[in-house]
Amino acid sequence: AAIMSARVNPAVSVECCGYPVSIFFIVVNEFCERFSYYGMRAVLVLYFKYFLLWDEDLATSIYHAFVALCYLTPILGAIVADSWLGKFRTIIYLSIVYAIGQIVMAVSAIHDITDTDRNGTPDNMTFHVALSMLGLVLIALGTGGIKPCVSAFGGDQFEEHQTTQRSTFFSVFYLCINAGSLLSTIITPILRCMVDFFILMSCGTAR
Repeated sequence: AAIMSARVNPAVSVECCGYPVSIFFIVVNEFCERFSYYGMRAVLVLYFKYFLLWDEDLATSIYHAFVALCYLTPILGAIVADSWLGKFRTIIYLSIVYAIGQIVMAVSAIHDITDTDRNGTPDNMTFHVALSMLGLVLIALGTGGIKPCVSAFGGDQFEEHQTTQRSTFFSVFYLCINAGSLLSTIITPILRCMVDFFILMSCGTAR
């Protein structure tokens, strides 16, 4: 009887304001992920042209190949989640992959790694290109892989009778996706210009 009762009455999730606490983490995580992804994309072609010194055709081609890969990897994420790991573990593992990809991309943009003579120009551009491509592949795998899992995992947090809360969650969830995307495409280029300005000012002061 106790076993049957446990099956009929699932554990009650911790709630805040009538919503499962877990969905607040899901919404914030999705906002941050979208902000990070679209912020990186907003300056990616500039990075290709002015750091890796690619011509416009190559920079545009690699950019579109990366975007296409980001929209192909959700198929892989869905297969992994449904067949092996489940939604939660897929989100956790691929989020780690995504974070590693962003770190690799950031490291690839550091001049001093290969600038041995300290003239402001990397001495081994092949190393930076390889790191950049590795970072982009990891980012595409991470951001695309979790795409089919996050919204479904958020919906799973609600009980059957919480239809109103579930509907509100999806509205807020997609609002945060669009807000993160919009804000990052506005803020990231501004930050890039500010950083370039401060670097120039610092160089001028040093001289």
